[in-house]
Amino acid sequence: MTQEHTAKFGLGQIVRHREQVFRGLIVDVDPIYAGPADQPGPEHRDQPFYRVLAMGDDSGFLVYAAEGVLELDPDIAPLTPDDEAQWFTVDGAGHHAPARQPIH
Repeated sequence: MTQEHTAKFGLGQIVRHREQVFRGLIVDVDPIYAGPADQPGPEHRDQPFYRVLAMGDDSGFLVYAAEGVLELDPDIAPLTPDDEAQWFTVDGAGHHAPARQPIH
């Protein structure tokens, strides 16, 4: 039987990695691991995974991280409406999708 998982974090939330010291913005969510099957992956693939636009010293980089290693970052304010509009498509009900993608 397949277990359903509810993502703890949503698009636009700012998180930090518990082990690899970086902060980032959630830009996509997978209900379970959806990385390459032919590469060694994480042990616990049956949890939500997030694409996080991480903030580095010189630029940003994209990270694919398991929910278990992420936590909300209380030290950083949420996105402003202008920032949200730059990164996401937002419908009238407040649902988010990556920029220029339709909301399903």
